[in-house]
Amino acid sequence: MVRIKDNKEYVQDSPIEQLPVSQRVYIPLIQHLGKICNPEVKSGDSVTVGQRIAGSDANICAFVHSSVSGKVVSLQDYAHPVLGRAKAIVIERDNQSQAWQAVPRSQDDIYRLSAKEIIKIVQDAGIVGMGGASFPTHVKLNPTKPVDTLIINAAECEPYLAADYRLIIEKTQEFLRGIQIVAKCLGVKKVYIGIEANHLKAIEVLNSFFGRTPITDNLTPKVVVLKAEYPQGGEKQLIQSILGKQIPRGKLPFDIGVVVQNVATIYAIYEAVYKNKPLYERVVSVTGSCLSNPKNLLVRIGTPIRELIDFCAPLKEEPVKVITGGPMMGISQFTLDTPVIKSTNGVLLLTEKESKILEEDVCIRCGACVRACPVGLMPCLINLAAEKRLWSLAKQYAASDCIECGLCSYVCPANRNLVQSIKMAKFEALTIK
Repeated sequence: MVRIKDNKEYVQDSPIEQLPVSQRVYIPLIQHLGKICNPEVKSGDSVTVGQRIAGSDANICAFVHSSVSGKVVSLQDYAHPVLGRAKAIVIERDNQSQAWQAVPRSQDDIYRLSAKEIIKIVQDAGIVGMGGASFPTHVKLNPTKPVDTLIINAAECEPYLAADYRLIIEKTQEFLRGIQIVAKCLGVKKVYIGIEANHLKAIEVLNSFFGRTPITDNLTPKVVVLKAEYPQGGEKQLIQSILGKQIPRGKLPFDIGVVVQNVATIYAIYEAVYKNKPLYERVVSVTGSCLSNPKNLLVRIGTPIRELIDFCAPLKEEPVKVITGGPMMGISQFTLDTPVIKSTNGVLLLTEKESKILEEDVCIRCGACVRACPVGLMPCLINLAAEKRLWSLAKQYAASDCIECGLCSYVCPANRNLVQSIKMAKFEALTIK
């Protein structure tokens, strides 16, 4: 892992603000890893806030809900922050209330919930991993092997972003209740909260709160302060740092008895269980030196990122690149019409100086990428195999194990586009038996 400048000062001290509800939202049918959802509404239908509008019988899937009250305008191909373009349901807001109005569950009802019932609530709410992975959360809450340890990923190691940091500070009680729910569902014996050492105020809040508030009679989360290194927030790196355990190649955390959940995901689980609220909005850090007023915003799913940027105006400098996510793992957008989806944790505006495109040179076999790789790969060799379109060879070099953290490209003195070529190799390797 590598120490890189975190640039979190832009939004770390900015309280979460509600972005005004958009007049028109564009809600993709796929915002998760797994099968695309099928639309359950048609043009002309009226919908309410939180109404399910797309779903699937597949287990590896996450239901989609309307983020506004209004009328369905169309079902069409539209810009997508990860896939480029995808089918989306377009909804025009009406003049009805845009607030969530379901009856919350009582504390007694929540106490009586079984693990199976919690999983069903989370599935019906359409919750996914909100740190960027977007894997359906109900699947992670129902592991195929016994688990005894829950790790809450509060590292937020990606530079510039502070959405999870603000949730911990501003929604501490709700965060605790979300952890209680997940711990009960999994039946774990140990809970750890992993957080980087540069998140000082959040660490203070957590130590103060959890030092006096066990989540059950005999289970208190342990706050583990980690080095501020990248990519500390990767699942495998977090488990290694906290437990000293390594996940064998080709295995998952539950194979060693561990489940990892992100802060925003925990909060979404709390809202689903306590408030009957599906996932139709999330906190997004809108940040970068281009902005006069960078902010952490609570944003409805389907809102074009243009509206987030306008809310943080005026611009001090015209951005050359706009990224959804952070600078290391985020994706550069070709249009500001791209909507916020469930995994959008940031919108980053970069200046010409910050986003300067460097000319690629030949690999000098220095090994910097190999030494930096947090999962022990040889990025330079996967890159060479990809350049020659030798996808079987790239697969032998375990391209599929890459977590796409971007460190190899970051440290390469020859400015090789290593992570980009590895992403391509991963995609091609999926078709090789």
